[in-house]
Amino acid sequence: MTTPPARPLSVHDWDVLIEDFHDSGAPRDWFTSVFSIDSLADLALSSLLRKDFPLPSKLSILVFLDEFSEALFHKSGDETFDRFVDALRAIVQSPTTDGLKEQALISFSSVLVAVDSFSVRHVEAVVDLLLALVNRPNHGFDRQARAVACECLRQLEKAFPGLLSEVTGHLWSLCQAERTHAVQAYLLLFTTVVYNVVNQKLGVSLLSTSVPLVPFNAPLHLGGGGQSQGLGPDQKELRRTLAFMLESPYLFTSCAMMEFMGMVVPLASALELQASMLRVQFLGMVYSFDPMLCHVVLLMYTQFPDAFEGQEKDIMRRLMLFSKETQIYLVFRLLALHWLMGLLNKVRLSGEVGKRKSVLEMGRKFHPGVFDSLALKALKLDLIVQCSVCLSGGGDEGESSGKLLKECLVSVSDFEWLPPWSSETGVAFRALHKFLICSSTHSDSDPSNTRSLMESSLFQNLQGLLVDMTSKFQILVPVVVSFTERLINCEKHQWLGERFLQTIDEKLLPKLEKSCLLTAYFPLFHRIAENDTIPPSRLIELLTKFVLTLVDKRGFDVGLRMWDQGTEVLGICRTLMSHHKSSRLFLGLSRLLSLMCLYFPDLDVRDNARIYLRMLVCIPGRRLKKVLKPADTVSPSTHSSAFFTVQSPRFPHDDPTKSLNLSSYILLQRVTPLLVKQSWSLSLPSLGVGNDGYSSIIESKIQVDEVEPDSSQELQLLPDSRRIESGKQTLRVMDAKIGEILERLRRYFSVVPDLRHMPGIKVRINCTLRLDAEPYSSIWGSQSQSPELDDKVDSPPALFATVVKFSSSAPYGSIPSCRIPFLLGEPHGDKNAQGSLDIVLLGNMPEEEEKAGLGGGASVTVELEPREPTPGLVEVSMEANAESGQMIQGKLESVPVGIEDMFLKPLAPPDEPEDTIPSYYADLFNALWEVCGSSSSTAHETFALKGGKTAVAISGTRSVKLLEVPAETVIQASELHLAPFVVAITGEQLVNIVREGGIIENIVWHEEEEGGGQGTASSSMGATGSNRDPLRLTYIGYGDDQEVPMSRSRGKLGKIKMLMFLPPRYHLLFEMEVGEESTLVHIRTDYWPCLAYVDDYLEALFLL
Repeated sequence: MTTPPARPLSVHDWDVLIEDFHDSGAPRDWFTSVFSIDSLADLALSSLLRKDFPLPSKLSILVFLDEFSEALFHKSGDETFDRFVDALRAIVQSPTTDGLKEQALISFSSVLVAVDSFSVRHVEAVVDLLLALVNRPNHGFDRQARAVACECLRQLEKAFPGLLSEVTGHLWSLCQAERTHAVQAYLLLFTTVVYNVVNQKLGVSLLSTSVPLVPFNAPLHLGGGGQSQGLGPDQKELRRTLAFMLESPYLFTSCAMMEFMGMVVPLASALELQASMLRVQFLGMVYSFDPMLCHVVLLMYTQFPDAFEGQEKDIMRRLMLFSKETQIYLVFRLLALHWLMGLLNKVRLSGEVGKRKSVLEMGRKFHPGVFDSLALKALKLDLIVQCSVCLSGGGDEGESSGKLLKECLVSVSDFEWLPPWSSETGVAFRALHKFLICSSTHSDSDPSNTRSLMESSLFQNLQGLLVDMTSKFQILVPVVVSFTERLINCEKHQWLGERFLQTIDEKLLPKLEKSCLLTAYFPLFHRIAENDTIPPSRLIELLTKFVLTLVDKRGFDVGLRMWDQGTEVLGICRTLMSHHKSSRLFLGLSRLLSLMCLYFPDLDVRDNARIYLRMLVCIPGRRLKKVLKPADTVSPSTHSSAFFTVQSPRFPHDDPTKSLNLSSYILLQRVTPLLVKQSWSLSLPSLGVGNDGYSSIIESKIQVDEVEPDSSQELQLLPDSRRIESGKQTLRVMDAKIGEILERLRRYFSVVPDLRHMPGIKVRINCTLRLDAEPYSSIWGSQSQSPELDDKVDSPPALFATVVKFSSSAPYGSIPSCRIPFLLGEPHGDKNAQGSLDIVLLGNMPEEEEKAGLGGGASVTVELEPREPTPGLVEVSMEANAESGQMIQGKLESVPVGIEDMFLKPLAPPDEPEDTIPSYYADLFNALWEVCGSSSSTAHETFALKGGKTAVAISGTRSVKLLEVPAETVIQASELHLAPFVVAITGEQLVNIVREGGIIENIVWHEEEEGGGQGTASSSMGATGSNRDPLRLTYIGYGDDQEVPMSRSRGKLGKIKMLMFLPPRYHLLFEMEVGEESTLVHIRTDYWPCLAYVDDYLEALFLL
């Protein structure tokens, strides 16, 4: 006997325990160290009876017992099962209406069904409680609990067939007496018991009994005693019972009707009842729009097909209407089509020819609608294909099938202009494939069906349709190629694919002679060249005319496109040489290759054509195919619009692992390293401002007639009363100072590019690409093609035609690739060390060549077009050719982008004289400093960008940074890193120091410090800006919370004003109050996220 645990579990303990079971299926150490797993069921039962437990916790415990019943009650004894029954009795008899009683009935019944170690005594006790609850018909207060109890009894009856067989008469009386909505549960329970009695052939009475309902005693055959099986129940009672059941379908929901009919149909079959009675009773349900009720009728039809004689058309017509009803869910419409296809298959396999033909003719007229979903169109096309193939024969039937095919494709006619990978195109060609091969089964190995299909008019019409589509719509060429390959790869329908390629060679190629867009058809030409059953003469003649066209255009286009087209033609020639006999194509192909050797504009194509011509002339046919065998493994691209679709004669490297550590010997480094190695980036979503991520500039469209608003941007459109009209300015009341600031900013923003309507401002990062010779040679080996040269010269490795590609998740726009024609390897040690090399490195190389990358590695420029001025990483990948012709691919180290990369000099109007540009920048600094402050005088002003299509409003913020560094450090760092952005310097001492350095020039010099003008920190404290008292920074200590005042600077020398432009249209302003021992930096900006990086930048600039 197990003793209950000394400490019960709390609500929190139960929550943690249930979560542990859901995670790992077992309790963790905190529970097993105090309790045993066998006692968990007792703990749960005792917690259910506690009054201090909240209702949600009890419901969670009940669900927990249901989910993990096998693990909790596996080793439990009779005492635990007794407590199990007592707990259920206590909950059922409690006067609760909060759902606990219903959940307890469900969970305890589920445990009783799932666990096998319960004895018959405990099953009787649980059933007794449920029957006591059920035996109160028309008691409205607990009708929901009684319905749940009936469902629990029904599940127990399913688990233990014949459990309630001796109380069937009581259940029949309860069904007749019940008048609430719970009658459905009573009827289903009674039907389940009757079904088990008939199925188990139990000799009990269905309508009367002498056994009391409660207390309940299980039948003897469940306890291992004598069995009461015999011939089953009395037939008269069974007929009476079935008649009572058939009078109550109106009381069921659709799901309950499914359960009910699943048991009534077998009972009717056992009684040999006339199925026409069921048809009359339930056929009307097919006219409802409930799919469950329609499914019930179809189940009866499959069980009693003779009873529905003559009703097939009505059922099919109803299903067709059901699938066309747009107000019901799509899944039910698809289900109706599946039912309809099943019915057609059943009718097609029947022996009656007249019925079969009439029904299939009706299904053949079932055309898909233009506005149907693609799933509906696909199923409807399958349905029409099935009907058409069943009725197709010869002569007029084949022609009508071809006409029907064209009519059906009207519903998916969008495939003619959609991309090849679109779903509409897939549905259309799926229907074409089914029309073609639906009558030919794969299991039949006799090719006679395929021959007859090739001679049919349907195949002829389909060939003409595909040829016309291919000639009119070049975008469908990849899909036609896939369609042909699918036929050729099938062993049964290979003849159809070859015949289709022959038709293309005969009918399509003559139509393409006058077309100059042959590149779209190159994938199809490759498939024709691979098939040795097609004469190559037409294809070679067409390619010769195409090459002549390219030769005539040599003065206009000799770039990559010309190389791409010539390489495509050589790829087709190589395919012809690999699959055809040399004698068959020698004359025509030799003329084509000779033409390309002599006159083709591209040098690489001419060299490759010369190689192929020599191979064709000098190498016998069998050996030639062996030499060209690797070409079979290279499948040309099916996308004709992309360059480099067919590779020139080169060989990819065999070991792809060689490119995994590519960054260890190919180094891409910045020319100017970053001061701060940024390891994070702050990127904010646009909150009702726009999709470009502009958070500090609220955009609004100016009313322009020729510009339509972009629906993809969430722009704040001004109402008609506030729009800026051409020639009319809004009347505003402002002083002369504010008006001068606004006029200056309007002039400045008129030259800032509008990113939405024109190219933005570029940010260029200069890098150097180097190849380390020693690691490269150890991994890839010697790349020299001449052994004699290897004995004399130890030449460094080299890479050719290197393409460096960039991508980034940061908002930098599309980053163009960089192409490097030649990259020479460098020794790992001293670059000026010379051995036995014939190549001598010059020591006095000009600085221009070193900057261009000629003195060490290659120069690479990363060109960004920022949408937001935020740091980030640019991922780098490269492709290159080795000297042996191998392709090298892989990823390099990412290029970091810092906040200092975003610092650019503001744009000046083109009409501004050069001698006034310093004062222009100083005035622009003062204007931006004013509008980025706390003053609201310009808060509602907007400034039109270049082009006048977009206006922006500035919303600024400010910050401050104290630097405990001497003045010499501040001046030197500013001259070294921030000299281009200095616009003004004030203070006699500071002016003299900076002027003597001679680095910062063309700025505004104020030897007398400004006294109360704008640009100072105190100008934002009052409207007049006259308060110039020293700023006090307060630092709070950690121990006694004592405030320590600190002055902002000691021995003030002057101020340095800096203005940085942050693309696409933001600004960062510094005003440095330089002191002898410290410097106070005032910061203002109209893009507040950049402040997250400015603090680290200033520390790295001045303090490190």
